Amino acid sequence: MGVILGRARVIAVANQKGGVGKTTTAVNLTTALAACGQRVLIIDLDPQGNASTGFGIERRGHLKGSYEALLDSASLEDVTMESGVPGLSVVPSTTDLAGADIELVSMERREYRLRDSISQQGELFDYILIDCPPALGLVTLNGLVAADAVLVPVQCEFYALEGLSHLVRTIERVKKSFNPDLEIQGLVLTMYDNRNNLCGMVEGDVRDFFGDKVYRTVIPRNIRVSEAPSHGKPVLVYDMNCPGSQAYIHLASEVLRRERRLFAGARES
Repeated sequence: MGVILGRARVIAVANQKGGVGKTTTAVNLTTALAACGQRVLIIDLDPQGNASTGFGIERRGHLKGSYEALLDSASLEDVTMESGVPGLSVVPSTTDLAGADIELVSMERREYRLRDSISQQGELFDYILIDCPPALGLVTLNGLVAADAVLVPVQCEFYALEGLSHLVRTIERVKKSFNPDLEIQGLVLTMYDNRNNLCGMVEGDVRDFFGDKVYRTVIPRNIRVSEAPSHGKPVLVYDMNCPGSQAYIHLASEVLRRERRLFAGARES
C-alpha cells in the first residue's frame, strides 16, 4: 500500500529533458504496480498526451481530463477513466492542456491546483503517478507541488548529468518555495545498451554522483517497448515476456521496497 496510510503516495515522473523515456516509464511502471496488486492512477499532465494514447485513449474533443482538474477544479472522479488494465485508472490529457501554462498565470493558488484536486479523492488509490511535461512551466510546477517524491528517468547519453543537475536545482527550488517535503524517490537508467561503452560510462557517472538513489534496475533498449504505444498498450500487456516488460516489473518491485522502507521509518519516528 502507499506509504502514507489513508491517502495515495504521489510520485511525479519528471525530467526537463525530452526523449529520455519519461512517458514510457510512467505508463509501464504504473502498469507494473497495478500488476503487483496496487490501486494506481496515472495523471497525464503532458500536452502531447502520449501517456493517454499509450493506454489506447483517443484524445476526443469532449474528453475531460487533467486540464479540467487544473483549470476548472474538477474532482478526480469527474476526469478519471478506466485504462483496461485491472487496478489502473487514467486522468487523460487533451489538446486544451497546451495553453494551460498561460491560463494558470492569473489564477488563485496557481501552483497548488493539482494538489487541491488530488487531496479530494487521493484515498481511493495507493499510488498516483504524474507524467509531467518535459519543460518547466506552471503545469510541471503543479505536478511537483502535488507530489511526495520525484522519479527521474535518465537516458544513457553524454549530456545526462548536465540535464540532471538542472532538474535537481529545480526540485530544490520547489522544496524551498512550495513543497518542503518533496524528495527524489529514485533515478532509473533508460534506453540502456550493454554493447555501447558510453552507456556503461554514463551509468558509472550517475551511480557515483547519486549513489543509492539510482535503482539497480536498468531499462534496456527493446523493440517491443518501442512498438507497444502504436498498439495503444503498455509493453507489459503487449508482450509480457520481453526484456523491457521484465525490467519494468523489477523496477516496480524496487519502488515498492523503497516505499515500504520509508513507511517503516516513518512509523518508527
